[in-house]
Amino acid sequence: MSQYSNIKYTTSPTPSVVSGYSSASRLHSPLPPPIGYRKDCLSATSKSYKYLRRLLKFNQMDFEFAFWQMIYLFIAPQKVYRNFNYRKQTKSQFARDDPAFLVLLVICLCVTSLGFAYVLGLSIWQSISFIFYVVFVDCIFAGIIIASFFWVVSNRYLRTNNLEPDIEWGYAFDVHLNAFFPPLMLLHFIQLFFYNWLISQTWFISRFLGNSFWLMGMGYYVYITFLGYNCIPHLKNTRLILIALPIIFLLYLVVTIIGWNATISFVNFYKYRVY
Repeated sequence: MSQYSNIKYTTSPTPSVVSGYSSASRLHSPLPPPIGYRKDCLSATSKSYKYLRRLLKFNQMDFEFAFWQMIYLFIAPQKVYRNFNYRKQTKSQFARDDPAFLVLLVICLCVTSLGFAYVLGLSIWQSISFIFYVVFVDCIFAGIIIASFFWVVSNRYLRTNNLEPDIEWGYAFDVHLNAFFPPLMLLHFIQLFFYNWLISQTWFISRFLGNSFWLMGMGYYVYITFLGYNCIPHLKNTRLILIALPIIFLLYLVVTIIGWNATISFVNFYKYRVY
Protein backbone atom coordinates (compact mmCIF):
# COMPACT_ATOMS: atom_id res chain seq x y z
CA MET A 1 0.00 0.00 0.00
CA SER A 2 2.90 2.36 0.76
CA GLN A 3 4.18 1.94 -2.80
CA TYR A 4 0.73 2.65 -4.11
CA SER A 5 0.33 5.76 -1.96
CA ASN A 6 3.71 7.09 -3.14
CA ILE A 7 2.57 6.70 -6.70
CA LYS A 8 -0.65 8.54 -5.99
CA TYR A 9 1.21 11.43 -4.43
CA THR A 10 3.03 12.09 -7.66
CA THR A 11 0.01 12.08 -9.94
CA SER A 12 -1.08 15.60 -9.06
CA PRO A 13 1.54 18.09 -10.31
CA THR A 14 2.51 21.18 -8.39
CA PRO A 15 0.27 24.00 -9.62
CA SER A 16 1.71 26.97 -11.37
CA VAL A 17 0.62 30.25 -9.82
CA VAL A 18 0.40 31.95 -13.18
CA SER A 19 -0.98 29.18 -15.35
CA GLY A 20 -3.58 28.14 -12.77
CA TYR A 21 -5.40 31.44 -13.31
CA SER A 22 -4.67 32.25 -16.89
CA SER A 23 -7.16 34.18 -18.99
CA ALA A 24 -7.77 31.16 -21.18
CA SER A 25 -8.74 28.93 -18.24
CA ARG A 26 -11.12 31.55 -16.86
CA LEU A 27 -12.96 31.70 -20.16
CA HIS A 28 -14.03 28.06 -19.72
CA SER A 29 -15.32 28.50 -16.16
CA PRO A 30 -18.93 29.47 -15.38
CA LEU A 31 -17.73 31.04 -12.10
CA PRO A 32 -16.67 34.69 -12.06
CA PRO A 33 -13.06 35.42 -11.03
CA PRO A 34 -12.63 36.22 -7.33
CA ILE A 35 -12.30 39.80 -6.14
CA GLY A 36 -8.88 39.07 -4.77
CA TYR A 37 -7.66 37.54 -8.04
CA ARG A 38 -4.02 38.25 -8.86
CA LYS A 39 -1.70 36.60 -11.33
CA ASP A 40 1.39 36.72 -9.14
CA CYS A 41 0.13 34.82 -6.07
CA LEU A 42 -2.52 32.47 -4.75
CA SER A 43 -4.46 34.33 -2.07
CA ALA A 44 -6.98 32.58 0.17
CA THR A 45 -9.76 33.83 -2.08
CA SER A 46 -8.00 32.54 -5.19
CA LYS A 47 -7.45 29.13 -3.59
CA SER A 48 -11.14 28.96 -2.73
CA TYR A 49 -12.04 29.98 -6.28
CA LYS A 50 -9.81 27.26 -7.71
CA TYR A 51 -11.35 24.67 -5.37
CA LEU A 52 -14.91 25.67 -6.37
CA ARG A 53 -14.02 25.50 -10.05
CA ARG A 54 -12.79 21.95 -9.65
CA LEU A 55 -16.13 20.98 -8.07
CA LEU A 56 -17.57 21.32 -11.57
CA LYS A 57 -14.91 19.12 -13.20
CA PHE A 58 -15.31 15.50 -12.10
CA ASN A 59 -12.80 14.26 -14.67
CA GLN A 60 -10.06 16.20 -12.85
CA MET A 61 -10.79 14.71 -9.41
CA ASP A 62 -8.75 11.85 -8.00
CA PHE A 63 -11.58 9.74 -6.57
CA GLU A 64 -9.35 6.69 -6.24
CA PHE A 65 -6.98 8.48 -3.87
CA ALA A 66 -9.90 10.05 -1.95
CA PHE A 67 -11.32 6.55 -1.46
CA TRP A 68 -7.91 5.40 -0.21
CA GLN A 69 -7.97 8.23 2.34
CA MET A 70 -11.43 7.19 3.57
CA ILE A 71 -10.25 3.63 4.19
CA TYR A 72 -7.16 4.77 6.05
CA LEU A 73 -9.14 7.18 8.24
CA PHE A 74 -10.47 3.99 9.84
CA ILE A 75 -7.35 1.82 10.02
CA ALA A 76 -4.40 4.27 10.10
CA PRO A 77 -5.44 7.97 10.09
CA GLN A 78 -1.81 9.05 10.65
CA LYS A 79 -1.01 8.04 7.07
CA VAL A 80 -3.69 10.41 5.73
CA TYR A 81 -2.03 13.41 7.40
CA ARG A 82 1.35 12.50 5.97
CA ASN A 83 -0.16 13.44 2.62
CA PHE A 84 -1.18 16.85 3.99
CA ASN A 85 2.43 17.48 5.01
CA TYR A 86 3.57 16.41 1.55
CA ARG A 87 1.09 18.84 -0.03
CA LYS A 88 2.47 21.66 2.12
CA GLN A 89 5.98 20.95 0.85
CA THR A 90 5.01 20.72 -2.81
CA LYS A 91 2.06 23.11 -3.13
CA SER A 92 2.58 25.54 -0.23
CA GLN A 93 -0.75 24.70 1.40
CA PHE A 94 -2.06 22.11 3.85
CA ALA A 95 -5.65 22.23 2.62
CA ARG A 96 -6.87 19.94 -0.14
CA ASP A 97 -6.91 21.39 -3.64
CA ASP A 98 -8.91 18.42 -4.93
CA PRO A 99 -12.61 18.33 -3.88
CA ALA A 100 -12.91 14.58 -4.59
CA PHE A 101 -13.02 13.73 -0.86
CA LEU A 102 -15.86 16.19 -0.25
CA VAL A 103 -17.82 14.82 -3.21
CA LEU A 104 -17.44 11.22 -2.01
CA LEU A 105 -18.37 12.25 1.53
CA VAL A 106 -21.58 13.92 0.32
CA ILE A 107 -22.43 10.80 -1.69
CA CYS A 108 -21.89 8.64 1.39
CA LEU A 109 -24.07 11.02 3.41
CA CYS A 110 -26.89 10.76 0.90
CA VAL A 111 -26.73 6.96 0.60
CA THR A 112 -26.48 6.27 4.34
CA SER A 113 -29.19 8.84 5.07
CA LEU A 114 -31.51 7.03 2.66
CA GLY A 115 -30.86 3.83 4.60
CA PHE A 116 -31.47 5.66 7.86
CA ALA A 117 -34.72 7.12 6.50
CA TYR A 118 -35.84 3.63 5.45
CA VAL A 119 -35.15 2.22 8.92
CA LEU A 120 -37.08 5.12 10.48
CA GLY A 121 -39.99 4.58 8.08
CA LEU A 122 -39.91 8.11 6.67
CA SER A 123 -41.92 9.16 3.64
CA ILE A 124 -40.28 10.30 0.41
CA TRP A 125 -40.57 14.00 1.27
CA GLN A 126 -39.39 13.37 4.82
CA SER A 127 -36.43 11.39 3.47
CA ILE A 128 -35.43 14.28 1.20
CA SER A 129 -35.75 16.70 4.10
CA PHE A 130 -33.69 14.37 6.28
CA ILE A 131 -30.90 14.18 3.68
CA PHE A 132 -30.92 17.98 3.41
CA TYR A 133 -30.50 18.34 7.18
CA VAL A 134 -27.73 15.75 7.39
CA VAL A 135 -25.67 17.16 4.49
CA PHE A 136 -26.10 20.90 4.90
CA VAL A 137 -26.71 21.24 8.65
CA ASP A 138 -25.09 18.30 10.45
CA CYS A 139 -22.03 18.11 8.21
CA ILE A 140 -21.38 21.39 6.38
CA PHE A 141 -22.92 24.04 8.67
CA ALA A 142 -21.69 22.35 11.86
CA GLY A 143 -18.33 21.86 10.13
CA ILE A 144 -18.07 25.56 9.34
CA ILE A 145 -18.65 26.40 13.01
CA ILE A 146 -16.19 23.78 14.32
CA ALA A 147 -13.54 24.60 11.70
CA SER A 148 -13.83 28.32 12.44
CA PHE A 149 -13.43 27.64 16.16
CA PHE A 150 -10.27 25.56 15.71
CA TRP A 151 -8.96 28.00 13.09
CA VAL A 152 -9.21 30.90 15.55
CA VAL A 153 -7.86 28.93 18.52
CA SER A 154 -4.94 27.39 16.63
CA ASN A 155 -3.84 30.69 15.09
CA ARG A 156 -4.28 32.73 18.26
CA TYR A 157 -3.18 30.33 21.00
CA LEU A 158 -1.42 27.27 19.57
CA ARG A 159 1.20 28.75 17.24
CA THR A 160 4.70 28.73 18.70
CA ASN A 161 5.18 32.36 17.64
CA ASN A 162 3.51 34.96 15.42
CA LEU A 163 6.21 34.62 12.78
CA GLU A 164 4.95 31.16 11.82
CA PRO A 165 2.39 30.95 8.98
CA ASP A 166 -1.30 30.95 9.78
CA ILE A 167 -3.32 27.76 9.74
CA GLU A 168 -5.56 27.88 6.68
CA TRP A 169 -9.30 27.84 7.29
CA GLY A 170 -9.62 25.36 4.44
CA TYR A 171 -7.32 22.98 6.28
CA ALA A 172 -9.39 23.31 9.46
CA PHE A 173 -12.45 22.37 7.42
CA ASP A 174 -10.57 19.42 5.88
CA VAL A 175 -9.76 18.20 9.38
CA HIS A 176 -13.47 18.31 10.21
CA LEU A 177 -14.35 16.34 7.07
CA ASN A 178 -11.71 13.73 7.90
CA ALA A 179 -12.97 13.41 11.46
CA PHE A 180 -16.62 13.33 10.33
CA PHE A 181 -16.30 10.29 8.05
CA PRO A 182 -15.70 7.44 10.57
CA PRO A 183 -18.58 8.55 12.88
CA LEU A 184 -20.79 8.81 9.80
CA MET A 185 -20.15 5.20 8.84
CA LEU A 186 -20.50 3.96 12.42
CA LEU A 187 -23.69 5.85 13.30
CA HIS A 188 -25.43 6.14 9.92
CA PHE A 189 -24.52 2.78 8.41
CA ILE A 190 -23.17 0.03 10.67
CA GLN A 191 -25.51 0.92 13.55
CA LEU A 192 -28.56 0.55 11.29
CA PHE A 193 -28.13 -3.24 11.16
CA PHE A 194 -28.67 -3.41 14.93
CA TYR A 195 -31.26 -0.70 15.50
CA ASN A 196 -34.71 -2.26 14.99
CA TRP A 197 -34.10 -5.65 16.58
CA LEU A 198 -31.70 -4.68 19.38
CA ILE A 199 -30.75 -1.01 19.99
CA SER A 200 -34.37 0.24 19.95
CA GLN A 201 -35.33 -2.14 22.79
CA THR A 202 -35.41 -1.26 26.50
CA TRP A 203 -32.77 -3.81 27.55
CA PHE A 204 -29.44 -2.94 29.16
CA ILE A 205 -27.55 -4.47 26.22
CA SER A 206 -29.55 -2.17 23.91
CA ARG A 207 -28.45 1.08 25.52
CA PHE A 208 -24.93 -0.34 26.08
CA LEU A 209 -24.55 -1.05 22.35
CA GLY A 210 -26.20 2.19 21.24
CA ASN A 211 -24.10 4.31 23.57
CA SER A 212 -20.98 2.37 22.59
CA PHE A 213 -21.52 3.31 18.96
CA TRP A 214 -21.65 6.97 19.98
CA LEU A 215 -18.56 6.54 22.16
CA MET A 216 -16.60 5.11 19.23
CA GLY A 217 -17.90 7.76 16.84
CA MET A 218 -17.07 10.70 19.08
CA GLY A 219 -13.75 9.13 20.02
CA TYR A 220 -12.83 8.85 16.34
CA TYR A 221 -13.80 12.47 15.77
CA VAL A 222 -11.67 13.81 18.63
CA TYR A 223 -8.65 11.64 17.83
CA ILE A 224 -8.60 12.44 14.10
CA THR A 225 -9.06 16.13 14.90
CA PHE A 226 -6.07 15.91 17.25
CA LEU A 227 -3.96 14.25 14.55
CA GLY A 228 -4.90 17.01 12.12
CA TYR A 229 -3.41 19.75 14.29
CA ASN A 230 -0.68 17.69 15.90
CA CYS A 231 0.96 17.03 12.51
CA ILE A 232 1.65 20.76 12.02
CA PRO A 233 5.18 21.41 13.35
CA HIS A 234 4.66 25.00 14.50
CA LEU A 235 1.63 24.28 16.71
CA LYS A 236 2.07 23.63 20.43
CA ASN A 237 -0.12 22.09 23.14
CA THR A 238 -2.26 20.24 20.59
CA ARG A 239 -2.65 17.40 23.11
CA LEU A 240 -5.19 19.59 24.89
CA ILE A 241 -7.67 18.41 22.25
CA LEU A 242 -7.43 14.91 23.74
CA ILE A 243 -8.86 16.18 27.03
CA ALA A 244 -12.27 15.63 25.44
CA LEU A 245 -11.72 11.84 25.37
CA PRO A 246 -11.94 11.13 29.13
CA ILE A 247 -14.87 13.56 29.36
CA ILE A 248 -16.71 11.65 26.63
CA PHE A 249 -15.96 8.33 28.32
CA LEU A 250 -17.24 9.64 31.66
CA LEU A 251 -20.47 10.80 30.02
CA TYR A 252 -20.76 7.40 28.36
CA LEU A 253 -20.60 5.66 31.72
CA VAL A 254 -23.08 8.06 33.32
CA VAL A 255 -25.75 7.86 30.60
CA THR A 256 -25.44 4.08 30.39
CA ILE A 257 -25.81 3.65 34.14
CA ILE A 258 -28.82 5.98 34.41
CA GLY A 259 -30.58 4.15 31.57
CA TRP A 260 -30.39 6.72 28.75
CA ASN A 261 -30.00 5.37 25.22
CA ALA A 262 -28.30 8.10 23.17
CA THR A 263 -29.18 6.43 19.87
CA ILE A 264 -32.93 6.42 20.59
CA SER A 265 -32.78 10.07 21.69
CA PHE A 266 -31.05 11.15 18.50
CA VAL A 267 -33.41 9.07 16.36
CA ASN A 268 -36.33 10.87 18.01
CA PHE A 269 -34.58 14.16 17.33
CA TYR A 270 -34.14 13.22 13.68
CA LYS A 271 -37.84 12.38 13.42
CA TYR A 272 -38.80 15.65 15.12
CA ARG A 273 -36.85 17.66 12.51
CA VAL A 274 -38.63 16.15 9.53
CA TYR A 275 -42.20 15.81 10.91
